[in-house]
Amino acid sequence: MLRSLGQRPVSGSDEDDPRVAGLRAAVSRLRRELAAHPAEFPDRAIAEDELAALAAMTTDGAPEIPRLRRSLLLIAGAIGSVSALSRGLAEVRDAVELFGGPGRG
Repeated sequence: MLRSLGQRPVSGSDEDDPRVAGLRAAVSRLRRELAAHPAEFPDRAIAEDELAALAAMTTDGAPEIPRLRRSLLLIAGAIGSVSALSRGLAEVRDAVELFGGPGRG
């Protein structure tokens, strides 16, 4: 069942919203890639923390769009220059974009 205005599912089950399952999978892949990446970089802990926050959001039902976008920006800023992680980052970005949200100015 959807909330008024067709915003997002009420139940929070990823079976009801494939976007949540897609985000969960993308976050999981990027977390594994980051864990396996041998190089240390200054903002690695920020990326790890925000990926953990995104993972938690996917278990609590439909995530808050502003919080998704904030986490994505922090992750991109933290690992954006690590080319080995760019594909995984793009998958997370694509998954977040499926949630839509406020239009860009």
